Formats: sequence, structure tokens, C-alpha cells
Amino acid sequence: MQKNILIIYTDQFRRDVPGCYGGREVETPNIDALGEQGIIFERFYTSSAVCTPSRGCFMTGRYPHRNGAYRNGVPVGMTEHGFAEAFAQAGYHTGYIGKWHLADHKERGEALGEYNPLGFEEWKDPVEFGHCKSVSRENGMAKPCRHVGNEKTYTTDWLTDETIRFLQGRVDKKSSFLFMVSIPDPHQPFEVRRPYDTMFDPLKMEIPESFYEKEIPDWADRDTWGRQHYFPQGLFEREGHFRRLKAQYLGEIKCIDDNVGRITAYLKESGLWENTIVIFTTDHGEYLGEHGLMEKNNLYESVYHIPLLMSMPGAGFVHQRCKTWLNVVDFGKTLAGFANVDYPFDTDGEDRSGQILRNETGVEELYIHPYDVPKAGILTPEYELAYVGRGHCGEVFHDHVLFDCRRDVYQMHNLFGRPEYREIQEQLTEKIRRHHRKLGTPQQFLPKEVR
Repeated sequence: MQKNILIIYTDQFRRDVPGCYGGREVETPNIDALGEQGIIFERFYTSSAVCTPSRGCFMTGRYPHRNGAYRNGVPVGMTEHGFAEAFAQAGYHTGYIGKWHLADHKERGEALGEYNPLGFEEWKDPVEFGHCKSVSRENGMAKPCRHVGNEKTYTTDWLTDETIRFLQGRVDKKSSFLFMVSIPDPHQPFEVRRPYDTMFDPLKMEIPESFYEKEIPDWADRDTWGRQHYFPQGLFEREGHFRRLKAQYLGEIKCIDDNVGRITAYLKESGLWENTIVIFTTDHGEYLGEHGLMEKNNLYESVYHIPLLMSMPGAGFVHQRCKTWLNVVDFGKTLAGFANVDYPFDTDGEDRSGQILRNETGVEELYIHPYDVPKAGILTPEYELAYVGRGHCGEVFHDHVLFDCRRDVYQMHNLFGRPEYREIQEQLTEKIRRHHRKLGTPQQFLPKEVR
């Protein structure tokens, strides 16, 4: 019998918060255990650090302007195929629940309407969960709500209950399953149910060194997701405001970890564990105070570099911290490779399963893809180069950036334009141009320097 697959997909989960990635402020034993019994991916990246584009890349294996979902509110193309479809064709029973964000822009609780399910067959609640904080049922349908719920109605708990109900229905079934639960946390609004709302003392929250930077690039300071939005210099109680938000964010993560524990406990109690691969990941990271920022969709590396854990039950597999560079567009083909499932659809990604099992690095490059404004870049182990143009706020920005990723881990020293870096800057710029020419990225979404 083929291995079952359960994907726990979170939203805006910062990579270095769980213990298995070096986090110290919140204990995450259940998330950590998935990696300790399988693979901890050290180099997993998204090409677009915002919800819809990243989710589209993950689901279809194709870059944003190729699958259609190039910004929030723009649906994935109706003719696109997803990895769930490949598994369904291979005989898997596929299912989905939770936030979708790949249909037209829907408000919290609205039915998805006409949408492309990308191969997910069992979909009990095809509504947009958005970033609701509680869920109830009305006339048999899920009704997400804005107010914060309790241990039965808080969205993370509610989705966990529904996931366990799905698993209960598969215990005695002969066909394998692929099920995905999409949890809207720990995305803003940064608030969580009791007792998690008081579990972390704001006064004990660590503050990133770069929070105190005085000079940052113009786009990082003034654009829609910029420093001026959350923590402008001179803000009254600037540190206190950040500490309170972070304490709630960590509470959301602790709630997620406890619910991951509930899911894995059921898998073990029911006998499903030994035949189920459990995957934990997210769509993008969270700045969490870096450079005075919150949220995502800027150009600093940390929101593109995301967690991915994969339990590998059964005899013969040795735990590893995997060094293979993996892009979200590679996910579907790679998962199919692990499961020995044929992947018949065109993608921009590759099957990295063999490289992962051999712990080979592979191609060490990530290309940053534009949202709906000119923005593009490249990440390598040594450097990040990124170009900007008009921002989301309408202002034209000029501060392109080049960071030395090994000497300047926190990306506080912009080397762009320095004569001693001219050659590497030119080489990386040409790589960006070639990448977007090959994919046919629309010129209007690229800064003029890389068209």
C-alpha cells in the first residue's frame, strides 16, 4: 500500500521560531518531532513572499505569472493542474480544508464560487476562511467569524478537529489518502485564544538587532508593508508595541504546535502513523521586527526562507538535516518522487527527491518573483541582489540592494553600487534577466534594470 500523506500548511510562520530551527522563546515539541523522525529541510524557499502567489507556486509547481495567481485576489488559472491531481490520478483519495486564497478575492466566510480545486476531491467546506479567529457551523456549512473563539471554535482547534474527523473516516479504507489542512495562523491579526494570549510575557520578548536600524532602503521604510506602517521611528512605546504583537504571535504558534500534537497522537492511536508521511510547512515567513518590519512581501531574505519538515515513518530511513536547495515550485514533483507517483503535468519545478535522499545541495539559487509591482532578485548562499521600481503605495523607489549573506547575516549593510562588487553584481543581474526571459515574465512587472 502506498504511503498516506498529510500536509499541515500554516500562514506566515517564521522559520527560526520552532526549536528544531534554533528557536528559544517558544517550545514546539510536536513540530520538532516531525523533523526528528524524518527530514528537516534547511534550505526551503518561496519565490514570492505573499499569500496567493506563494500558494499558487506550491500547488501548481509554476511561477506566479505562469499559473495566473500573481497577486492576492487574483485566482489561479482554471486550466492549471496541481500535485493533488497527480496523486488522485494515481489512486489516492484527496481532501482539503482551511484557508484557500486561490479563488477570486473573497471575504471571510464567503463561498469560493467558481474555482479550480487543483485536484482536491473531498472538500467539505469550500469557503474562504481568510484570517478568521473562530468557526461555527450554520446549516451544515462552516461559518468563519472575526471574534476570537475558545478551545472548540478557535480556527486552529476547529480545523484540527475536522482533520481528525477526516482521518477517522480513512482508518479502515484500503485506498491511500493525501489530505491538506491550511491553518490561517500565525498571520495577523495578532491575537489568540486563552490561555495562549497570556502565555508569553511581552517584557521578555527578544528584539532583533536590526529593529534599531536608523537608515534602511526607501522601500523598506515607506512602502505598504514598510516600517512606517508598524514601527516608525519616534513612535511612542515603539518597543512595547512590538513586544505585545510578538507575544501574541508566539501564542498563535504554541497553539499550532499543540494541535500538531493532537493530530500526530491520533495517527499513532489509530494505527495510521506508520504508513503516513506528515509534512509541516508555510506559505512565507514573518519579519517579526527585523528592520522595524512585520508581515512579509519585502525583499529581505528571511521571509523567503521557510520551514519544511517531513516525517518519514517506517524502517530504513535515517533522520537528516537536508542541505538540498528546494523551491516551492519543486514541492509537488518532489513529493510525487518520494511516493513513486507519476507527475504528468508541466511545471517549472524539478523532482529533487533523489538529491534529498543523498543530501546533495543541487542548484543553489532562488529567484524572487514580482507581485504586481516591479520587483525582482536572486538569492544564493553568498549574496542577495534585488531591484525595485514603483512600490505598492505608488511611489517610485530607487534603493536596489546587494547583501553579502555570509558576512552580513542580518542584511544591514547594502553593498549595491560599490566598485569592488561590480563584477558579482553584473553576473547576478544577468542571471535574473535570463531567468525572467526564459519564463516570459511580463516586462511591466520587472524593474527596468533587468528587463
